[in-house]
Formats: sequence, structure tokens, C-alpha cells
Amino acid sequence: MDYIYYLGKASLVIRLIQYLQDCDDCPIQFMSVLHQLNGWVVRIKPSPWPLEKQVNFKAFMNELGVAHTPNSRIHNVLCDLEKGLKPVAVMNRYQVAVIVHGEPDAKEIEIFRDQFIDGLGYCPETLA
Repeated sequence: MDYIYYLGKASLVIRLIQYLQDCDDCPIQFMSVLHQLNGWVVRIKPSPWPLEKQVNFKAFMNELGVAHTPNSRIHNVLCDLEKGLKPVAVMNRYQVAVIVHGEPDAKEIEIFRDQFIDGLGYCPETLA
């Protein structure tokens, strides 16, 4: 079972990554993080988790954001990433910002946020 959620701010994505890193009995196969102008789409593909962990994780995710059903373009992005296509190739094909794919890394989110803010000269709400 995959978890696909929409989160409004970068700080929530970082909080999610920290949760996954701190949860010893919640191994994941991979995590994909996409940035869109109005928020973030995250997909977590877990390794088998105990039922209690699944329930707790769903509750945690519902506090951070909302369950998301991606449109066909984002669905194709997520499928291509899962198939093993390189994130740069996927970004070029679909014109979408793939920030993380694989092991979750909060530093990637922070680097993206800093570069985006430097380029704009201000901080949009989604990058807070």
C-alpha cells in the first residue's frame, strides 16, 4: 500500500522525513517528493509494516496534509520514478520538480528551498 499525500509547506515535508527516519520499525522502499506551485506531493512506498504502525502513520499523515489522488501527469511521474527512471529524465519529460526520490533526505528539501528563495528574492508560503 502506498501513501500519497498533499502537503502545503516544506516544513511539513521535513517533519515527515524526520518521522520516517526516527521510526525504526517503519522501513520504506522509497519516498518521492514533488514540488508544485501550490504545495508538495509525497509518495511513501513502505516495506511491510505492522497494522498498528499503519494506523498510526495514517493518523500522522492526516495531521500534516490530505490524502491525494494524483492527476494523470503526476501519476505517470510517480510510476516512471518507481520503474527506475532517473529523476532528471522524469523532470525533463513531464516538466515537474522531483526533489527527492529514494531514501528520504531533509537536506534536499532545504537545499531546494534555499535555492528557490534566492532566485525569487522572497519566500512563497509553500516553502515555509
